[in-house]
Amino acid sequence: MTDAILVQRARRGDAAAFEALVRRHYRAAYAVALSLLGNAMDAEDVCHDAFLKGLQRLEELRSPERFAGWLLQITRNAAKNFRAGRRVRAAAPLDTVSVPGDDDTARTTEVGELRGRLEEALETLSEVQRAVVLLHDMDDWRHREIAESLDISEGMSRQHLMVARRLLRERLGTEVLEEYSHD
Repeated sequence: MTDAILVQRARRGDAAAFEALVRRHYRAAYAVALSLLGNAMDAEDVCHDAFLKGLQRLEELRSPERFAGWLLQITRNAAKNFRAGRRVRAAAPLDTVSVPGDDDTARTTEVGELRGRLEEALETLSEVQRAVVLLHDMDDWRHREIAESLDISEGMSRQHLMVARRLLRERLGTEVLEEYSHD
């Protein structure tokens, strides 16, 4: 079912249709929020707020077939507003705190360290570079879709991805990137 059909149904009060839109576009919205905020918990909060705002403003959407780009713009604005007003968090996010258990603690530690290195490296990229690399490599978006959602050309999307990958390789090494990216 297309986004346009789901939007029409959601406008008529079909909660399942809006749920389908959320499931379809949550990862992309999260990637955009994370690229702007650099913190997983803040990105989740912003995503939830963006989807609520999108639901409240669904009638304002002029082109239902462009729901994804419209929602990502709401997410970008919400993330920028959040970033402008947030306070520095003193506590570590829960997803980085390890809990003793039966699992392989060495592997858990390694993954946590790798995640930390990746997050630090992503922070060194520009906002648009982070958004492009996260949308392309983590969410499998095509350059056309990225270009539309970020309001850039496909060529610029490709350029940002190439530069971002080069910078990440310099900071992380090739072996780390190969675990996270694919063409």
